[in-house]
Amino acid sequence: MAITREEVLKIADLAKLRFSEEELDTFVVQFQHILDYIEQLKQVDVENVPPTSHVSLTPDFEKHMFREDEVQPSLPVEESLADAPDHGSGHFRVPKVI
Repeated sequence: MAITREEVLKIADLAKLRFSEEELDTFVVQFQHILDYIEQLKQVDVENVPPTSHVSLTPDFEKHMFREDEVQPSLPVEESLADAPDHGSGHFRVPKVI
């Protein structure tokens, strides 16, 4: 499957990105490499490969994945809001989105 400049421009527009002509040419090549690799992956026979929940499992993964939930103290409000660019009366203030 070949990708066109127009498709890369559409993807860039959807992501609100702007590229120079040189960058656009580079992205066309990079996207094509990604699509070619996906086509290669489609050729792999995975019929007898059991599904996994994680790509890499350490010997003690169950200790971390299935640990008991424990109530722990929360951060103080002042510390939580210390780096917030715009905080109100004890809360994070964000732009209105409608």
